[in-house]
Amino acid sequence: MKFPDWTIFYIASEWAIRLVMLVVVTRRRRPVAAMSWLVVIFFEPWIGLVLYTFLGRYRLPRKRVRQYAAKCHELEGRLARRSPHAEVALPEMGAAAQRSLALATTLGEMPVLGGNDFELIARADVAIDRLTEDIDAAVHHVHLLFYIFENDRAGGKVLDAMTRAVGRGVTCRLLVDAVGSRPLLRRHAREIRARGIELTTALEVGTLRRLMARIDLRNHRKLAVIDGRTAYTGSQNIIEATYGRKGMEWRDVMLRLTGPVVWELQEVFCSDWYFETEELLETRELFPDPAIRGAVPVQALPSGPNYPTGNYQRIVVDAIHGARRNVTITTPYFVPDEPLLQACETALHRGVEIDLILPRRGDHRIVHAVSMAYAGELLEMGARVHLFHDGLLHAKTMNVDDEIALIGSSNFDIRSFELNFEINLLLYGPGAVGVLRRQQELYKQSSRLLTLEAFRGRPAVRRLASNVAKLFSPLL
Repeated sequence: MKFPDWTIFYIASEWAIRLVMLVVVTRRRRPVAAMSWLVVIFFEPWIGLVLYTFLGRYRLPRKRVRQYAAKCHELEGRLARRSPHAEVALPEMGAAAQRSLALATTLGEMPVLGGNDFELIARADVAIDRLTEDIDAAVHHVHLLFYIFENDRAGGKVLDAMTRAVGRGVTCRLLVDAVGSRPLLRRHAREIRARGIELTTALEVGTLRRLMARIDLRNHRKLAVIDGRTAYTGSQNIIEATYGRKGMEWRDVMLRLTGPVVWELQEVFCSDWYFETEELLETRELFPDPAIRGAVPVQALPSGPNYPTGNYQRIVVDAIHGARRNVTITTPYFVPDEPLLQACETALHRGVEIDLILPRRGDHRIVHAVSMAYAGELLEMGARVHLFHDGLLHAKTMNVDDEIALIGSSNFDIRSFELNFEINLLLYGPGAVGVLRRQQELYKQSSRLLTLEAFRGRPAVRRLASNVAKLFSPLL
């Protein structure tokens, strides 16, 4: 039987792809992730090649990494002479907290700062109103960096407040992710700039990649700085809380912060702005002398593909290894890597109580199925799994022994650990961590415990789908 020439060419091309990608994929990826990609490529070489081309890179191009590092180094050097670190006294902290802050300082290159105060905001409308009030009170500048920003009722309030601020002579800068805020950029960019707001796109992508639903490298940060004295960060985007899900509100956590830590969040914004625009923001008005506003030690931890290691993943794993009594995690997506799973298992064997709070319904079916599969593994190990039913839980938090709180934009998944630019805060001490603990208890009250019987009693089709999806978790 003689095959047509095109059939021979197609078969030969598939084997060429398999052999070449065997070298390419294994060169700079973790073995587990590499194996997942190779499974896809060996089954469907051409489809796998296309997917890997758009989704397979887990680091910025080397040129951009060098550019980012050089710009950050230049910016940090110019700001160092006005650093507030030596002026801020820290309260005493326990050994576990000191261990985490030392590691976070090494990984994120930002020290812990005392003298801060914060307000935890767990309602989206309240967060928007508080942010709008602060923008209306701004006298020099407003800096906003968000993954998703939409010109709906919530975003419209913020844009109107920024427009009023521009009218008073306040400089307003808005940095949004090219993919997360694509509708805003496509429909409203010209109007926003006409208002006098300086709008810039983070991690711009070409036309073809805009059509892809999943883009590997995104700026997932949520951050606002007003007059260098007030800052916001957490899990909430600037968009209506009901977006994407009829009858279901997203439940987020935002922190409104005052005190010296605002300096660090301002540095994160200025670094990202500099990276995209090459405009160096370093005036004294952007970094006013830090004022002591409270007694809370806070530390900013930026992470992203420009760092040589997964900063946030290292902190999470180390904190769980150091836990003595309890760990509580809230996240919409739980797709852990092996070190995180092992840290949880080891902690459970030591008698540490672990509570994982997940949304009962997710916004991505495949990712939610994988999250539930891994949650089941923790359940088998002895953890408690709570399924939140009062909306779509989107808060990303962790509480360790009521001594350390982690709050920010990072999910507990491989994508946030390795691919996205994220910003998280570490809060130290029982007073500050107790605020988060109370919010986590409220989440538990609006949840139901997942039992082993219920988990094992899932329909066979759902169990099979979850187990198959888990095989591709390094790619999610």
